[in-house]
Amino acid sequence: MKLDPTVMKDWQIAKAAEEKMLSIAQLAENLGLREDELIYYGKNLAKVDYRKVLDRTEGQKKARYIDVTAITPTPLGEGKTTTTIGLVDGLGRLGKSVAGAIRQPSGGPTFNIKGSAAGGGLAQCIPLTPFSLGLTGDIDKITNAHNLCMVALNARMQHENNYDDEKLAQRNLKRLDIDPQKVQLKWVIDFCAQGLRNIRMGIGGKMDGFEMDSGFAISVSSEIMAILAVARDLKDLRERIGKIVAAYSKSGEEITTEDLEVAGAMTAWLVEAINPTLMQTMEKNPVFVHAGPFANIAIGQSSVIADRLGSNLVDFHVTESGFGADIGFEKFWNIKCRYSGLKPDAVVLVATVRALKMHGGGPEVKPGKPLPKEYTEQNVELVEKGCSNLKAHIETVIKSGVTPVVCINSFHTDTPAEIEAIRTAAEAAGAYCAVSEHWLKGGEGAEELAETVIRAADEPSDFKFLYDFDMPVKKRIELIAKEVYGADGVEFAPEAEERIQQIEQDPDSSKMATCMVKTHLSLSHDPAIKGRPEGFTLPVRDIMVYKGAGLIVPIAGTIKLMPGTGSDPAFRRIDVDTQTGKVEGLF
Repeated sequence: MKLDPTVMKDWQIAKAAEEKMLSIAQLAENLGLREDELIYYGKNLAKVDYRKVLDRTEGQKKARYIDVTAITPTPLGEGKTTTTIGLVDGLGRLGKSVAGAIRQPSGGPTFNIKGSAAGGGLAQCIPLTPFSLGLTGDIDKITNAHNLCMVALNARMQHENNYDDEKLAQRNLKRLDIDPQKVQLKWVIDFCAQGLRNIRMGIGGKMDGFEMDSGFAISVSSEIMAILAVARDLKDLRERIGKIVAAYSKSGEEITTEDLEVAGAMTAWLVEAINPTLMQTMEKNPVFVHAGPFANIAIGQSSVIADRLGSNLVDFHVTESGFGADIGFEKFWNIKCRYSGLKPDAVVLVATVRALKMHGGGPEVKPGKPLPKEYTEQNVELVEKGCSNLKAHIETVIKSGVTPVVCINSFHTDTPAEIEAIRTAAEAAGAYCAVSEHWLKGGEGAEELAETVIRAADEPSDFKFLYDFDMPVKKRIELIAKEVYGADGVEFAPEAEERIQQIEQDPDSSKMATCMVKTHLSLSHDPAIKGRPEGFTLPVRDIMVYKGAGLIVPIAGTIKLMPGTGSDPAFRRIDVDTQTGKVEGLF
């Protein structure tokens, strides 16, 4: 059966490819893993015991390390995961030992507008259904660990409200005196549920919990997901979980998960989640799946552990960062690489004609609506104008000291003149450039990209961080805003100013990395501003502190930690074949 993405849905292609996929045991053997290093989840999935593998492979030559990021996308996404899978398969076709690392999809986008994150066309990670519907349970475990902390917090507040100090002491408890106005966490759920952003809980009576304002964020924005992404091992993870600040006392003291005596139990939920899941591309190359998406509101990186595994096992390891280079790559560059100790040899910037036309002044791209004709007919002028956005991202990568490779993720409506306009702009800005047809042709279509990445990886690099921890927090935020986003400066709200003062008085907090929260739909804070914005000031309205993850988290603009579900969500098209039990409609 010929797999043709021009007439078949992604789930149909995946279903056909899964009939010929390797058993997980064979895939692991090909990767050089041993039987006792696998934790099986059926015939086609397994977690990898990271500790056994890293202990065995420590000191081996490291792989060439490739990061995949993108330009500022349309709301439809420009195919970073598809490109990551395509590049893995392209390198495989060139005879290279290769592995990939991608993020586990969140139920929010899977059932909302963007769909699953397994890639697309002939560049997919399989099996698709378990990948899209919970996989080996990591996000569920993160959700439970996070919400267990909320249970412990609210219960403690209730008991301190109901009992005097003598009765608390009889229960071996001391009064933490938690300030209900300074609770730092909300509950989490792995859906886009805007109706839960703000709630009032504990309504009822004395035995119904402490009454307080609360709400929900999406699970992958939890600090615990960030901890999973940056932790080096279980010991590191346990220590980080214990440092999570859940609230502050009325006197301003931090209330951590250790103070609530829940950190150990939270970690118990994550003992298996710390091990990456091993999957495969449709061309039978290995892919590690670990940590989660949403670099606009979270760290948005595949995990440090997954990258350490891949780097010890193959010659080329390809990892994925969320959204554009302004947030996904910037966090990879200045956060993840600090914690992993790994330095990239090349960075792939995914660009599409569609996105560049949007940045050049094309009509609004709306999910669920047909693309306007400007996006399907030749318009070189729009592409050339939109290349200002591409150049900004190229410059960001170059500032890190690494060679960028622009991947033109090709659509069948692209014309030679439009592609040549992108190539000319990319090369003039100092990047390599390659056209890739991995969506249509799989690894064969990505050979030019793979060859170009190899050339770029052979270039000498001078990788360096944008800032040092000695730099004051305020100056770091301003540096990111100016050097990466192109802002003239930063305007700090009074709440943000107050939090910065608190941070800089705390020697532990001031030495943490900076993880910006910002829209992914613009280089600026305003999703409506396309291209390469100029003359704007970045508004920072608040700052969160993730002490466990080691992150200072400034919030720019009006972005929410709980996305909303659109009017035409993907769940309308997902169903089950009741004869076979197969899920249909995932994309």
